[in-house]
Amino acid sequence: MELEQRVADLERRLSDLEGTQRPGPRIDGGDYWALHGLKEQLSEAGADDGGVLYTGSVGLSTGEEYSWQMTLLTEDLLDDDWTTTAESFAALGHPVRLRLLREILAGRRTAAELADLDETGTTGQIYHHLRQLTGAGWLHTTGRGRYEVPPARVVPLLVALATARP
Repeated sequence: MELEQRVADLERRLSDLEGTQRPGPRIDGGDYWALHGLKEQLSEAGADDGGVLYTGSVGLSTGEEYSWQMTLLTEDLLDDDWTTTAESFAALGHPVRLRLLREILAGRRTAAELADLDETGTTGQIYHHLRQLTGAGWLHTTGRGRYEVPPARVVPLLVALATARP
């Protein structure tokens, strides 16, 4: 434990010197409180290969709030057919689609509101992007011409964006 704390302190100092982001805020138990909890849970479950945890508590400017957590075992992730996730990643691989998702999370929910945005293309192009996002599960329709990010996809979307940051 002492070695882990010393390494965490060194990483924090290096991060401060480089001006980069730290792994996360210091909350009860140091910088790696979630990691320590995950390791404990995995050890109790006998998951020798480890696992991945992602979680979030999100409040949007629209007043909507989402709390979400997912834990996956390393073995299960490595055994999955990764090609099935290609459509999901591909849907996020276009700047206009990411902009549409951001705007929808900010409260612009109708196709007409999205079409009024600058630099998003023609109405036909917007509908094409919305279909791609809907097909990949990043959006669903809540009525004629209205879209929202499904509650179970809000935190994973933000996690995907966070992992892609430089």
